[in-house]
Order: sequence, then structure tokens, then C-alpha cells
Amino acid sequence: MDKRKRPPRSARSRINTPRPSATTDRGGKPVPAPKPAGAPSNRAQGLWLFGLHAVTAGLGNPSRRRHRVIGTKQALENLKEALGEGVFPTPSPEVVDRSEVDAVCGPDSVHQGLAMLVDPLDGHHIEDLIADHEGETDTIVVLDQATDPRNIGAVMRSARAFGARAVIVQDRNAPPETGTMAKAASGALEHVHLVRVTNLARAIWALKDANYWCMGFDGHADTNIADVDPSPKRAIVLGSEGAGLRRLTRETCDQLVKIPINEDAESLNLSNACAVSLYEVTRKR
Repeated sequence: MDKRKRPPRSARSRINTPRPSATTDRGGKPVPAPKPAGAPSNRAQGLWLFGLHAVTAGLGNPSRRRHRVIGTKQALENLKEALGEGVFPTPSPEVVDRSEVDAVCGPDSVHQGLAMLVDPLDGHHIEDLIADHEGETDTIVVLDQATDPRNIGAVMRSARAFGARAVIVQDRNAPPETGTMAKAASGALEHVHLVRVTNLARAIWALKDANYWCMGFDGHADTNIADVDPSPKRAIVLGSEGAGLRRLTRETCDQLVKIPINEDAESLNLSNACAVSLYEVTRKR
């Protein structure tokens, strides 16, 4: 059977299609167009990024809207050293007691005495992600049912380290952008696109339409990832810990592969599996 045979509903239809709505209200006044489903809306209250790497990366991202930078005297000195020479980006930092950083981040957060109030990044559509690609090689990570913000952040950190351009998640189950996710990403949230889609299987078909070879990772697969010669444009598809890939996701992938591990071990942590997978597929380019 041809693995690229189309499902009944074409993947060429927009993955994140906005619901139709009236353009005016009952009084004849214009109604703003709805945001496409699956693209997260900006939350007015903002969020606090914390930790040296997350704040430094956020200050270096021109797309990140920033409101406040607070920190202890020592933390702000560390931040200034990390930023290097030049004028400190706006807003100007505020010296505060550590208790104030605890108050906004939580006393159990590893904030290193430093936090920054920002708006969430704008959503990114998979169609734009595909259209924006330039060059012969590209790597994308797809997460099926990942729900832990620390795991998603750690996956983004690995994606950044190995040159993957984006991480795709299903909007319904994935957590919103948070300071905890940004801390685990160690700055990668500012460099790797986090793309939310409504239907993961149709998103994979969109990648396949654009000539990405989609490899699903399954511990019961016959093929070892080390034996695969991946396409220059490739997507690695990883399931949740324990449950793994859902049936439809497995069936939509071009190929199922596995990471050989000790038989006494049940599985790898999601972020570790992602790092090993990215190493294997990117070292062969």
C-alpha cells in the first residue's frame, strides 16, 4: 500500500481554518476577524520568564514584547555580563529583593533572582513554517500528546542544539507557553518555533506534501534509527511517555523506527529520546 495515499480529507485544506463568522454585529459595527483555530491568542496578563538563560534570550528576541525586568543586584550584574557590551535593551531593569522575584515566579522556581514580564509569542502556522523554509535540509519535531511544559521545553532545547527549526504540538492537549517551559528550554523558546495545530495527522500530511520524510518513533518498530538514511527534509514524530504514538499518528508516518535501548529499561524520557533522535538524523546530513 502506498504510504502517501491521501486520507479522505485532504491535507491541502488549511490545518488551522478559522470558523466563519459575521463581519458586523447587530448594530452594523465591524467585528474583528477571529484568530485561526490552533494559533494561540496572546494573553493580556502576560507571563513571567525567569532564569538567566531565558531572560537573556528574551531580551535578544526582537519579536518578544517586554514589560518589566526585575532582579536582585547580583542577578542583574550577571545579566549585564551575559548580554555583553552595549546598551541594555528596554525596559530598564529594576533592583528588587529576592522575595519579590519569589512572589511572581513562585518560591520553588529556580529563577536565579531574575525575572521578566513579557507577552506570549505570536502563534505560527504550519503553512507559514513550510513556506518560510529555505535551503535543502530541514528538521522538524512533532510531539503527539506531550502535556508536560518541562518536557516540551527540554525538547525545544534539544531542537535548538541540533538545528531543528520547529516543534509541532496538538493545541488541545499541549500546555500554553509558561515561564516553566521557557526555563526548561534554556532560551530555545526564542529561537525554535512552537507550532500548535488542531489536527496532528493532517499536520503530518501537510509536511509530507512538502516532501518531508516523517519518521515515527515506536519501541516495537523493526528498523533501528541508526540504520535509516533520512531525507534532507525530515520530521521526527515522538509520542508521550508510556502511551507512545497514537494509532492514527503511527499510520500517518512514512516510517516507524526505534531507538535500541537495554531490554530491562521500559523507555526513555521524552526529551532524552528527542535528543538521541535528533543526533542520529542530523549527523548524516
